[in-house]
Amino acid sequence: MDGILQILQQFTWRDALDIGAVALIIYGILKLIKDTRAMQMVLGLLVLGLIYFLSSRYDLQTLEFVLRNAMLYVGIAVVVIFQSEIRSALVHFGKYLPRPFGPRELRRSEVEEMIEEIVLAATSLAPQKIGALIVFERNVGLQNFIDSGVRLNADISYDLLMSLFHPRAPLHDGAVIVRGRRLVAASCFLPLTLNPLLSKELGTRHRAALGITEDTDAVALVVSEETGIISLVEGGRINRRVDALRLRAQLNEWLRPVPGFRAPDPVSARTGGAHRAAMPAPAVRKADAGN
Repeated sequence: MDGILQILQQFTWRDALDIGAVALIIYGILKLIKDTRAMQMVLGLLVLGLIYFLSSRYDLQTLEFVLRNAMLYVGIAVVVIFQSEIRSALVHFGKYLPRPFGPRELRRSEVEEMIEEIVLAATSLAPQKIGALIVFERNVGLQNFIDSGVRLNADISYDLLMSLFHPRAPLHDGAVIVRGRRLVAASCFLPLTLNPLLSKELGTRHRAALGITEDTDAVALVVSEETGIISLVEGGRINRRVDALRLRAQLNEWLRPVPGFRAPDPVSARTGGAHRAAMPAPAVRKADAGN
């Protein structure tokens, strides 16, 4: 009891800050690896640590020798095994910092105009079962993926999106990447998710959308070439069967330029862009590739 009182008497605000910082880091790491394959790996490492403790406690010399020497390589093994999780953690902590030389902040009218073009294109592609993958850059830069595609740096429009994703177009494979209100590149290659629990119904486009949103804070819109279903992806989570109203509202929430920016009223959203709905879509042939 006296020892506890002595410790409490020596406890300062620096100690509380130190403990709080460590607790936040541990909490952040656990939150990042929750429901991922990394959690099972962490549990496996904890089991090995427990076995090493028991072998040392009960004088199992051979087992202790093997595990003690294996521990020398644990640091390297952790970096190799958890490289994707470590990258995601660094991106997660870095996305809250201001991004130097980033694109200028969009005005509300610019965001609404861009979203209307995208919603109209997505809802036109879906009934024809024309596959599409649109990735929206946010705080984390996507320059490496932009460089893998064909640079366009064009204003986003319904006609441009319909032309790019037409099955006979040379750039219809791969993703288009949006930065600000500009479509900066098309036919970009993205990392595929390694999630073993992913449904077999999801094709390459969906896996690429999940992969890019797992590694960065980007968000993605996918139109399935097999079913015509529109999906939205953020943070490695996919939301399928999205209609036009939900698509418009979610994109407004994700891409809003300033805190407090509110999505357009659903009533006005229903009529927005209606004058474009009658525009003829390009003729399509049956898709050869998967969704």
